[in-house]
Amino acid sequence: MTNKDKTAATWSDVKAKLSNFDRVGLLGLMKDLYTASKDNQNFLHTRFGLGGDVLKPYKTIIDRWLRPDVYKHQEYSVSKAKKPISDYKKASGLPEGVAELTVYYCEQAISFSHEVGLDDGGYYDALVRMFEQALKTVMALPEARRESFLDRLQDVRASGQSMGWGVDYAFNDLWQRAGLEFDS
Repeated sequence: MTNKDKTAATWSDVKAKLSNFDRVGLLGLMKDLYTASKDNQNFLHTRFGLGGDVLKPYKTIIDRWLRPDVYKHQEYSVSKAKKPISDYKKASGLPEGVAELTVYYCEQAISFSHEVGLDDGGYYDALVRMFEQALKTVMALPEARRESFLDRLQDVRASGQSMGWGVDYAFNDLWQRAGLEFDS
């Protein structure tokens, strides 16, 4: 039977094949996957806590898609900017790392929109959703770990007060629903 005769392969099919591998075979397969793509390398580095700043490659991707080089006619993409957060969650999912990436996303999105005078309701809707996700993630951290993240989110909230598109109202509403007070 060839692959053309069979329906699409599933994880169960892969798992059955993997059971035939010995340790050396599995290591060889892992090496091949590692060298096949930068995404696989990032995943494994993150999963095993290898290298220096495991968040750096994820932040680089967020930067590329939220803060494109407009002089090179690069486009921005909310979905491509959110993907590294999802990838990080799969690789490690440590709450503090998720908090850092979601807060970072908000900082980059708000900064880019101010720099270029962006007029895109979808972009702002995504920013509000990410702000909400960042707040929820930060508020789930132990209290001792929240302050620096909340300070940064407060800066994002303050920057959003002049944006329009309802961003200011949404940020304020989410801030209050999280039980936080406004700075005077």
